[in-house]
Amino acid sequence: MKTCVRCGDAIVGRVDKKFCCDGCRSAYNNSINKQRDRNIRQINSRLRRNYKILSELNTGQKVTASKKKLISKGFDFDFFTQAMHSSHGITFYLYDQGYFPLSNGSYVLIRKEVPKRNKLQE
Repeated sequence: MKTCVRCGDAIVGRVDKKFCCDGCRSAYNNSINKQRDRNIRQINSRLRRNYKILSELNTGQKVTASKKKLISKGFDFDFFTQAMHSSHGITFYLYDQGYFPLSNGSYVLIRKEVPKRNKLQE
């Protein structure tokens, strides 16, 4: 007789069953995915924080902010969603909010125009 992978109870039913019930199957899979999901949540949290900081500081289409100011607000330069080469070097983006370094150590904050979708694209 086969036993449940999670709790060890006897399994009744199909020959290839691994769990005694949906609760054990769900709990087992949740425990397996726990670390991976924790990492994803931590990364998303840092991306959200960076996005919020850029959104608060970028009140226009183009604003300058010092590295010190960004760091003091909790900005983490290691987390961004896209990096693009441009005429002024590399521009880093967090979704539609972007920034690129200036030679004096400050950063220009920009907002990328997101194209509007028309009904034919939907």
